[in-house]
Amino acid sequence: MRRLLPLAALAFAASVQAADAPPLFTVRQLTPETALAAAQAALAHCRAAGHQVGVAVVDRAGIVQVLLRDRFAGAHTVDIAPQKAWTAASFRMPTAALATETQAGRPMSGIRSAPRVMAIGGGQVIEAAGAVVGAIGVSGAPGGEADDACALAGVKAVAEAVELGG
Repeated sequence: MRRLLPLAALAFAASVQAADAPPLFTVRQLTPETALAAAQAALAHCRAAGHQVGVAVVDRAGIVQVLLRDRFAGAHTVDIAPQKAWTAASFRMPTAALATETQAGRPMSGIRSAPRVMAIGGGQVIEAAGAVVGAIGVSGAPGGEADDACALAGVKAVAEAVELGG
């Protein structure tokens, strides 16, 4: 009987809390036009630096909205760019930061073995009013830092519009 009382109290508290919660909530999403503008800006930044890349922009759930591949970008970029964007959206952090947090011997190192996780530079979150609304991933530049620079150019290209629209 003593074990049942705490469980009953917990169930009651949960039901009261659930009754106070609204039945719906609003989510902000990137428009296809905004996602395309971010991808095009990232691609242009990489081209200007002499890099042929693939760029993916995903919504807040990690679903691809835009995928661009420059004409000479490696075939792998079509797979890697969306995975970087998915990883940034899923973990709500840049993939380079995730790379640091998941190094061997760190508490989160096991995450690297999860499917689709790309713990290397090139994935950036897109935020509006402090909330993640999407992410961008770039693959094909020589190294994660170069991929990151292109992804950041994509984020910067839409940052004002996203903040004003958010």
